[in-house]
Amino acid sequence: MFPAGVLPVGWRLRAHGILLALALALAASFAAHYLGALRSGDSPLFLSPVFCAIILGMAWRNCVGVSAGVNEGVQWITQTLLRVGIALVGLRLTLHGLTTLGLLAIPVVVGCILTALGASYLLGRWLNIASPLRSLIAVGTAVCGCTAVVAVSPAVRAKPEETGLALTCVVLFGSLGMLVYPWLAHTLFSAEGQAAGIFLGTSIHDTSQVIGASLIYSQQFGAPETVATAGFTKLLRNLSLLVLVPVLCTLYRERTERADKPKKHFANWRTALPSFLIWFMLLAVARTVGDAVFVDSSLADAWRGAVSVGLSASELFLVCGMAAVGLSVSLKHVQQLGWRAPLAALLVALSVAVVSLGLTAGVGALS
Repeated sequence: MFPAGVLPVGWRLRAHGILLALALALAASFAAHYLGALRSGDSPLFLSPVFCAIILGMAWRNCVGVSAGVNEGVQWITQTLLRVGIALVGLRLTLHGLTTLGLLAIPVVVGCILTALGASYLLGRWLNIASPLRSLIAVGTAVCGCTAVVAVSPAVRAKPEETGLALTCVVLFGSLGMLVYPWLAHTLFSAEGQAAGIFLGTSIHDTSQVIGASLIYSQQFGAPETVATAGFTKLLRNLSLLVLVPVLCTLYRERTERADKPKKHFANWRTALPSFLIWFMLLAVARTVGDAVFVDSSLADAWRGAVSVGLSASELFLVCGMAAVGLSVSLKHVQQLGWRAPLAALLVALSVAVVSLGLTAGVGALS
């Protein structure tokens, strides 16, 4: 499709996957717009473009199939373009908002992490699941999805198949939560976009899934603050990895009485806090400074325009990224997992969701 010399080699390899994800994203946007045009009165025909993009991506992957030549482009979107979109979400936040939000979100984050660790231990023992796999399910559910699984895997000396199983569970149940929890949040929290953001930010596994769910909520129910709230709440969860990995490393080293060098298994700040989340924070700082500096100046309109462009780009990248996420979900792999580990991962995820709902409601009542 792309002759030699038209594109660099790396981009020629990615082009087919990028074009497929972009086409699905455009189709999703058109579908959402079409349904919105059909809406009359209070008829709930509207579906967010992000939701449509995920569904179309999953349908294409499992009904049509994805060739090896498409995978590289899909991976580039999920690993690069999607993360740029997440970073740009930081433009929705200010430092004042972060301070207030942190006081509300931290108790919920701590409660959910403790719930995931305890539930994984008890359910894992009940279902006779190996200790390393229990730990991977716990941190994948409680902290930051795939990033946590990869970071903790060497610390708990997990086998490659255990790591792969945990990653599959994170993708599967995180994706289900991404599609279902926005409606649950709206049912329970009504128009409280901040409460919905805290719930979505603590109950869904991976960062991309959290942002996808919060964007669905934002688009579906007109609550733009939900995206930034969910992103910051997820950032707080990621930071806990700086504590959990050294603790797990120490526990497993003492249990197995091995003489490995502990520094090999400790997560550094780059592992716990990926660069796109650092940019998320920096852009929140930039938004705060820009709002203060330009609010009464001749550049106020230019500043607001720049912020608007950044937010529009973020939404475009996220819709395209969610189509790529859908293209990455293979239902065939689910059939090969057995039942013990997926059952444990599902029950842990549901336990965390229940605790998150309770704590979020409680914190909201106190604020």
